[in-house]
Amino acid sequence: MCGLVAGCLDGPVRVTLRRPPPLATPMTVEPAGEGSVHVLHGGALVAEAASVPDGPAPRIPGTVSMAEARAAEGRARYFQDPAYPACFVCGTDRRPGDGLRILPGPVTGGVLWAAPWTPDASTGDGSGSVRPEIAWAALDCPSGIAAAEADDIGPDTAILLGRMTAGPAALPTVGDECQVIGWPIGRDGRKLTAGSALLGSDGEVLAVAETVWITVPRPVTGEGAS
Repeated sequence: MCGLVAGCLDGPVRVTLRRPPPLATPMTVEPAGEGSVHVLHGGALVAEAASVPDGPAPRIPGTVSMAEARAAEGRARYFQDPAYPACFVCGTDRRPGDGLRILPGPVTGGVLWAAPWTPDASTGDGSGSVRPEIAWAALDCPSGIAAAEADDIGPDTAILLGRMTAGPAALPTVGDECQVIGWPIGRDGRKLTAGSALLGSDGEVLAVAETVWITVPRPVTGEGAS
């Protein structure tokens, strides 16, 4: 959702979720002052978005080779019993073309979580590039998984995205083997802050994001994220 809302504004954007967005449900986007919009559902504020000219500036704390990303794929403890198996980005119940299946794991000897990702035709914009909202989505879960595992939040706790600041500088090409990395930044009470980056096949940094995640009780079922 964050990437779709960001598409209503120019440049890097900060999206703040005020409540979990309803899935597969039309919502209304309204102007909310210069460089900002509100997303509403039934009159309730779901999200706020604002242009942030300086963009996100998280420091990437290391590098990961493609071989390391491949070796790390799926090794996060989270995937042993995922809270959101139907998630569009990291859901293990998704299949190619139905979700992104970005499954990061910890890189040996580092503070990074990484996974390879080859965007398929379903992610394209018709001209060969990945759609911007898909690039935003790719930056989402890897940061949360890194933050949650680094902080060892425990099996009875899950996380939900509260805020995301991103602005892809470039978009990957459909079919290129990319990698997505995530890393923890800090914790303040129930808030976990993390960073993520999308790298092209040559290692070029295409996009970075900074996210804030909120710890919540683990859902009884795997529903609640997509």
